Amino acid sequence: MAGATQVEDRITKAPAGPPEAPAEAPERVRGLGLLALVGRHPAFAVVLALGALLRGVTMLGYRPAMFFNDSFDYLHAAMDVYPHPLRPNGYSFLLLIFKPFHSFALVVAVQHLMGLAMGLMIYALLRRRFGLPGWGAALATVPVLLDAYQIQLEHLILSDAPFTFLIVSAITLVLWHARPSWQVAAGIGLLLGAASLTRTLGLPVLLVVVGYMVLRRVRWRIVALTLVSGVLPLIAYSGWFYSEHQVFNTTESNGIFLYARVYKFADCDKIKPPVDEIPFCVQAENRLPNSQDGIWNRRSPLRRFPEARFSSDQNARASSFSKRAITAQPGDYLQVVAHDFFRVFRWERTVFPDKDTYRQYEFEKEATPLPDWRMSNDATAAQEAMAYEQGNARTRVVEPFAGVMRTYQDHVYLRGTLLGFILLIALAGMLPLWRRFGGAALVPVLTAVGLLLAPAATAEFDYRYILPTVPLACLAAAMAFSPEIRGRVRGARRRRATDTEDTPAEPDPEPALR
Repeated sequence: MAGATQVEDRITKAPAGPPEAPAEAPERVRGLGLLALVGRHPAFAVVLALGALLRGVTMLGYRPAMFFNDSFDYLHAAMDVYPHPLRPNGYSFLLLIFKPFHSFALVVAVQHLMGLAMGLMIYALLRRRFGLPGWGAALATVPVLLDAYQIQLEHLILSDAPFTFLIVSAITLVLWHARPSWQVAAGIGLLLGAASLTRTLGLPVLLVVVGYMVLRRVRWRIVALTLVSGVLPLIAYSGWFYSEHQVFNTTESNGIFLYARVYKFADCDKIKPPVDEIPFCVQAENRLPNSQDGIWNRRSPLRRFPEARFSSDQNARASSFSKRAITAQPGDYLQVVAHDFFRVFRWERTVFPDKDTYRQYEFEKEATPLPDWRMSNDATAAQEAMAYEQGNARTRVVEPFAGVMRTYQDHVYLRGTLLGFILLIALAGMLPLWRRFGGAALVPVLTAVGLLLAPAATAEFDYRYILPTVPLACLAAAMAFSPEIRGRVRGARRRRATDTEDTPAEPDPEPALR
């Protein structure tokens, strides 16, 4: 026992080891980690910080949010939940989620975070997946993070920012995972299903993604899971829509919007429509100036029908008439589509389609009063906005912050011609991989061009339809400078140079006989 006691005493009295370094505070560790992250990505950190600052100035200058004409339809479907006949309810569901907070400012703050997240996704893809240098990847995010009209669109109670975020998120997953797992495939499908319920153009993007997976020989189970995950939300929504409108669809407006497209040229002497479609006819001298007048103007032919606009009967007849017009006058149809498509690439941003619509995309000096339109539940649009906010919802212009954004918007935005140049770079970058259908850039390029072409083909040009294509176009253009593409271009040049050196010189021509 005594021996054991002595051993214990020696152990107790043994000299202690070197003192442990005191643990750093978690806040200090996080701060050092953030500084290290900024140090590794300085160019992008500057662009991201500027983007966040501009969005903060916007929120201070235009409180609580800004509104567009369509804002109040989305809001109405959130206040009185039902499947809206004009457009799917995806964005209304987002408003419904945030309804308990009674804050439009919170809604647009989330939309601004979506804008910043899109820049982050583009940068991460280009750096980690496609090997671009930091400055090059950061440059590709500038049109997304710093464009004044992009920031203004995020500040509107409107579906475009969430729609773009869902599309960019899905394509990020597609490009990040060359061989996606079943969890990733389900996520891609659900994101594109949600995008399709936000704007109907999400469905063609789903088909592009599925087609790309087939080309890449992804396992058929993964392809099928992506397709099913994307379609199931649409099927469920269509069932709800059927219970209300007796039509298995997501809207009752596709035919009416197509009528707006043919309204500019439809000639009933060439179309020869049946009797029940004759009210759609308009003589050339009586035609209103813009395609959208075929829907919204009080002199629209749609007013000649006894049923309400966007009813199933009116939509079906408008669709039938429009398809007859396109079939009978294909050249005129292609002409108006091409005119609106190439309008995207103009250098100057002109007032279109009218002054009232155009100014809703601008940071204004004075806020427009909330409209007093009567909604279906006997409340006005203004009353529903105030009920959602539980207070004054009218936009308040606060200086000097609003003035900063007005000046900024006058000078800093992506010109249409520059967008066209970006798309051309993206297309050129696909050429070295033509045997692989352009490689990974195929998805963002097809999606960007499709999002530009679809409104021109099915409705009418609008500036808000341009901005969702910008992140995809910038991503695809930057991918043209990836090490793989540069390596193929250098290899092709070396092969051409080698072929030239190996070719024997042609003999001098014989002297002419004298």
